[in-house]
Amino acid sequence: MLPAGPLRSATRRFACLWLLALSFAMAPLSAMADPKPANLLVIYSNGRLLPANVEADRGLREGLAEGVGRHANVFDEFLDAPRFEGAEFVETMSAFLRGKYAKHPPDVIVAAGPDALAFCLQTRSHLFAGIPIVYLVVSEGILSRLAPLPPDVTGIPIVYEFSRTIEQAMAWHPKARQLVVVTGTSPQDRAWEDQLRSEVPRFRGRIETEFLSGLPTPALLARLSRLGDDSLVLAAGYFRDGAGTDFTPREAVLGMSAVSGAPVYGVFNTLIGAGVVGGYMADFRAMGRQAARAVNQVLEGGQPSPDAPVRTVPATLNVDWNEARRWGISPRAIPDNAVVHFREPSLWESHRVAVLASLAVLVVQTGLIAGFMVERRRRKLAVQAERQQRAELLHASRVATVGELTGAIAHEINQPLGAILSNAEAAEMMLDSGTHQLDGLRQILADIRRDDLRAGEVIRRLKGLLDKHQVEHQRFDLDEAVADVEPILRVEARRRAVVLEFQHPGAAAPMLGDRVQIQQVLINLVLNALDAVADLPEARRWVGVSVFQDADQVGLAVQDRGHGLSPQALPVLFDSFYSTKTSGMGLGLSIVRTLVQAHGGQVTAENRVDGGARFRVEFPRSDPNVDGPHHGDA
Repeated sequence: MLPAGPLRSATRRFACLWLLALSFAMAPLSAMADPKPANLLVIYSNGRLLPANVEADRGLREGLAEGVGRHANVFDEFLDAPRFEGAEFVETMSAFLRGKYAKHPPDVIVAAGPDALAFCLQTRSHLFAGIPIVYLVVSEGILSRLAPLPPDVTGIPIVYEFSRTIEQAMAWHPKARQLVVVTGTSPQDRAWEDQLRSEVPRFRGRIETEFLSGLPTPALLARLSRLGDDSLVLAAGYFRDGAGTDFTPREAVLGMSAVSGAPVYGVFNTLIGAGVVGGYMADFRAMGRQAARAVNQVLEGGQPSPDAPVRTVPATLNVDWNEARRWGISPRAIPDNAVVHFREPSLWESHRVAVLASLAVLVVQTGLIAGFMVERRRRKLAVQAERQQRAELLHASRVATVGELTGAIAHEINQPLGAILSNAEAAEMMLDSGTHQLDGLRQILADIRRDDLRAGEVIRRLKGLLDKHQVEHQRFDLDEAVADVEPILRVEARRRAVVLEFQHPGAAAPMLGDRVQIQQVLINLVLNALDAVADLPEARRWVGVSVFQDADQVGLAVQDRGHGLSPQALPVLFDSFYSTKTSGMGLGLSIVRTLVQAHGGQVTAENRVDGGARFRVEFPRSDPNVDGPHHGDA
């Protein structure tokens, strides 16, 4: 217990001051807490399962997740147009939303589609007054009717490329003489029809146009079934037929394309897979992502502005490969910038390496079968044949590996050859000028000699990899063998936009073995690592190679920052014909293990702690007192 008097009083004063200081120190921490999550209300014009809404919602949520502002609680509401409309519905829906969001008022409203935007503008004064609005999937024609927009309303207009789609269809079907335009009876259907009627006159004299609008579905399908290959069908959007039956545009097009005697085209990417050939199509997912950027701007403190640059997402040419083949469109007629769906790559395109490897394996297997047939009669010849086949397999593997490095090898050779040509031309010009500049000519000849040696060195390395040779287990420096193929591997890495790093021990790493086979091990591992990082962002593409040694062993390690190895793959990674690649035959790592074990070493694979995989190869360190060359087949 403290004594009474000045000491106790001073202690109390100190405690109070300490608590006051602590409260001031904690105040900034509370201010640094995460801000309150924002509320985002998304109002869609149509139903929940409309494909365009599904894609737009997907893009919107992706874009919101990329934002750096506040976290947003997303609430979705659907007007289900055109099934529900009229003043009474607007009043009922307005009252519903006012009650539902009384305790969760939105910070931003996203209006997806023209009906949603019209609803928000009509009701905002008594429903969500002063709340910024970001719209998407609203055409310029609709926007002009709603103008002028309030200052806090902006968005992503949609452009329907009817004319470009018609032009493309006519180019693919030059014999077409009739264009049949199909539209429905809903207000949105009529808006599309109005735009088309304003655009089709430009095609007068080139093709006759017929509008099929307001027909009951049975009559429409019957008409389409009677069309021939001299006609084209353009599905402009279809929410309601002449009998009052409601559809989604995709549902309607599925029925049209199933019976149509002519190819069907459209301007929505959600129609791909429903029977349309293609068209210049709006991308709803991309528009959703664009709208999310505007929302993030608002949530970060900015204000939308109708005067901001138009953020229109350009339409792209989309093609259904199966429908294009069905209607006789040549693959060569499809522009390179088109988005082609459902195309199955050819065997050569998707499995080029596998085809080459299969041919090599087939040749090898044919020889093995022949050898086995002879084995019953002459065992000695069978053993020799088996040894020959093994050599062919290793050589075929080296040939396939060099094939993957063709670009790098060509670059390494073309550079000195180009320099030689330039220097020779310069020397020729000096001689023609009559001024015999001997020092300059000597320098040119020296440069030519240097570049010739460089090209010759590349050819020497390539010849060493390609030549069939007698295996010679001799003492060599592992680090020198790695450095010998390093230039070609670096060029291949640059071609693939991968950072390739080499670490050398700084001292000799002696071992006993076949130099070319060990280089084959390294090349196979590095190419696998380059493939492992191919689908990563360029900034993350990295492969490292290191040579190491200690008192008992030497070795090398190849590591990457790819996706790593699955637990299922690790036990069978080095088995023959096992591969994680769609285009692989599963021979590369099997050959690596075979070559390593033939040299008395071992190869292991593991996942790196910070992502990616690491392959480690270890060999016995060479002892100069007992080493001696021996031979075999390569």
